[in-house]
Amino acid sequence: MTQALQQLVSGLRLEKLEENLFRGATGDTLVKRVYGGKVLGEALEAAQLTVEDRPAHSLHAYFLREADAFHPVIYTVERSRDGRSFSARRVTAIQHGQPIFTMEASFHRPEEGIDYQGKMPDVPPPESVAPVQWDWTSFDRLPPRHQRMMTIAAPFDLRQIDGANGSKDALGNPIRRSWVKTSEALPDEPDMHRAVLAYLSDYGLIWTLLGHHGFSLGNQKLVIASLDHAMWFHRPFRVDEWLLYHCEGVASTGARGLARGAFYTREGELVVSVAQEGLMRVLR
Repeated sequence: MTQALQQLVSGLRLEKLEENLFRGATGDTLVKRVYGGKVLGEALEAAQLTVEDRPAHSLHAYFLREADAFHPVIYTVERSRDGRSFSARRVTAIQHGQPIFTMEASFHRPEEGIDYQGKMPDVPPPESVAPVQWDWTSFDRLPPRHQRMMTIAAPFDLRQIDGANGSKDALGNPIRRSWVKTSEALPDEPDMHRAVLAYLSDYGLIWTLLGHHGFSLGNQKLVIASLDHAMWFHRPFRVDEWLLYHCEGVASTGARGLARGAFYTREGELVVSVAQEGLMRVLR
């Protein structure tokens, strides 16, 4: 694996301190403020380590405080319920003695049922979209926000259909569409693929609303932070194979924005749905 991908995978392999108690790795982006997707992916992995033979089907999380990337995060898992078909877990992430993040996750024993999904949007195939190229020679001279963006994306092959600032659909609603997969193959561990996709799902989702308001990511008057995050896992998938991440802006008001996203395989299967509300504060 590349160094960036190896760091991501090894960071998601939590250290077990005690029953239901785990510790994450430090330093994911070289910037003090922890990327929210890192905490989300680690929290999901902590919950998964307490459940057997039942994949996660949904999670709902809140980001409470900014986390420090230079110190480890501790994850406590409460085994809320283990029923015949479903298991429920509550995860609290703690740093410096305070909760910084909470998550409820549900797990479901695989079973057959009614099968339906909406049609995947019509987009060009990944081979016809140019990969995002990063200028690492100028990394040290870039603002922290751009450094975070580059290091978070480093483990992935990212191909932005609509460019960095997104686009609009036929009705004029803001959208961002990207093909993405890890830069190299991952082990055949479904739990790891779900944790990596949770990590990735926080990348750029709330940014979908920026272009609609005339902002770019580099605008220093804009403060952006994840407030909550929800995911629903519909079907099995591999994150080392091409996935279309289709994001759309829903609303922005009161210094908050809501966006939703969907991950599709290149064959058109909807595998994961995502929703997130984020802080979008404009400094006067």
